[in-house]
Amino acid sequence: MPLSIHTRFAGQPGRRWRQTTSGGGRIDVGANGLYLGNDMAASRRYTNAQIDDYRGLARSDFPWRPPLRLHVGARFSHASGELTGTAGFGFWNDPFRITGLRAPALPQAVWFFYAGPDSDMRLALDRPGWGWKAAVVAARTGGFLISAPFLALCAPLMRLPRQRRRLWKTFQRAAGIAEAVLPAAMPEWHIYTIDWQRERVRFFVDGRLQAETPRAPAGPLGLVLWLDNQYLQIAPWGRFRWGLSAKEGQQWLEIDWLAVESGHARVTGRPQQA
Repeated sequence: MPLSIHTRFAGQPGRRWRQTTSGGGRIDVGANGLYLGNDMAASRRYTNAQIDDYRGLARSDFPWRPPLRLHVGARFSHASGELTGTAGFGFWNDPFRITGLRAPALPQAVWFFYAGPDSDMRLALDRPGWGWKAAVVAARTGGFLISAPFLALCAPLMRLPRQRRRLWKTFQRAAGIAEAVLPAAMPEWHIYTIDWQRERVRFFVDGRLQAETPRAPAGPLGLVLWLDNQYLQIAPWGRFRWGLSAKEGQQWLEIDWLAVESGHARVTGRPQQA
C-alpha cells in the first residue's frame, strides 16, 4: 500500500520522527504546532534543530519514492535576507552521512531550501547563490561520473565568464540541478507543495505553480525539516568555504501541519490532529 502521512503537530511529533538538536537548537511541539528554533547567541558552535524520518536507516530503506505530493503549512521568523544559516523542508538522500554511517552517494534532493546571505552556492546558472528557493538535485551516477573528470580539468577556465557559462551548463545538466527563487514572504503562513513524479517535479505555493522541471530524483529519499546556522560558499573554479553565521537573537521555523500522499491522491485541506 502507498505510504501516507497526515499530521497536525500538536503534542509529541510521533514515533516516526527522529529529533536532532545541536548547540542552541531546540524543538518544541505544542497546541500551535511544531517549532524548530535556534538561539543564535550560541553561533560559535554549530546549531541545528531538525526532525526527519530516516535516521539510522540504510539509504536503500529511506521511505519515499515518486509519485507523491508533499504539503507543508509553514512560516519563518525572518524574511529572506534577514534569516541566516540554512533551513527548509523536503526530501533528500543525506549524501554527507549526517544521520548515520552509510556508503558515499551522489546528492539527490527535492525540497524548499533556504540559504542566508552569508552563503554563495551558485548551483544553477543565472540563479543567486542564496535565498528562498524551490530546488532539485538529481545527480545520476553514470552521467555525473563521466563529466566530473572533464569539469575538474577545466576548473581554471571557470574564472572566465564566457567559459564558465558554457561549462556550468554541462555540470548543471549532469548533476540534475534546477532552482527557482520563491516570491513568498517567509514570515507569513503559506502552504508549500511538492509534486514529485517520476519524470518531473513541480513546486506550488498556496496552490500557485512556482517552478517545474523534468529533472526528478528516482529515490528512495528521506523527509527532513530543519533550521541551522551554517553557511557554505562554493565557487565554480574550486573555492570552498564553510562557516557559522554570527547573528544574535532567536530564529525559528514553525510547522502547523504536514501531509504526504503517495500515488495520485490529493490532500484537499488541513489534516486533523494525528
